[in-house]
Amino acid sequence: MRNTAKITTAVLAAGALTLGLSACGAGNSGSDGPLIVAASPVPHAEILTYVKDDLAKKEGLDLEVKEFTDYTSQNPATQDGSVGANYFQNKPYLDDYNKKNGTDIVPVVTVHLEPLGLYSRKAEKAGDLKSGATVAVPNDTVNEARALKLLAAHGLITLKEGVGNEATPSDITKNPKKLKFKELEAAQTPRSLDDVDAAVVNGNYAIESDLEPSKDALVLESPKNNPYGNFLAVKKGQEDDPRVKKLAKLLTSPEVKKFIQDKYADGSVLASF
Repeated sequence: MRNTAKITTAVLAAGALTLGLSACGAGNSGSDGPLIVAASPVPHAEILTYVKDDLAKKEGLDLEVKEFTDYTSQNPATQDGSVGANYFQNKPYLDDYNKKNGTDIVPVVTVHLEPLGLYSRKAEKAGDLKSGATVAVPNDTVNEARALKLLAAHGLITLKEGVGNEATPSDITKNPKKLKFKELEAAQTPRSLDDVDAAVVNGNYAIESDLEPSKDALVLESPKNNPYGNFLAVKKGQEDDPRVKKLAKLLTSPEVKKFIQDKYADGSVLASF
């Protein structure tokens, strides 16, 4: 009985150890294996794929790029360790997400800016929009405020003084063209162009929809002092992961800057370093 008890205890201990090791290896929050990075397809995944194919091996980085077609899934996957990092968002968006969800995702390094633009298939200039025109805007907190600020910067509307990144159409104080607003998921705004008079579209979704921001936008966000640069982000505590440090170094390398300048020569993506 005593020998049997010892063997049983040993087996249970081994089983517990195996389960413990499995738990530690779950997801992508450890420092072993490939670094899985969640990213929007354009331009984030394109930039990461360039790093993976052309730079990572020399740096000893095993990189895996996982594409997400929307914004809403990448931070949850990063928080729960399904991926080791993400690359798709700006600081106001992340601050709002962390505040609303009680999460602790942090930026690592800022890589690029995608200027937000107003597009239309019915008007050639912003001033051509007719009274009562419908304008599609992203419906997430930060991007909606960003869209409204773009319209305000070009005189189409006036917002309450001091309004921040939580601005909504209810914060409009002057609307001389009596514009109506259709709030959609950011990914849907370019697809709405046939159904609305104009749409404010995030840079990455504009590119995916074959829009050239520097040519097709009626008005375009200025990159000067712009707080909306996109960065590599991780769950707090993962900043010192050697794989993350290697990727951060590569994403801000001269090679990546040249890739961005050459790939997005129309100015739709601007290096932020």
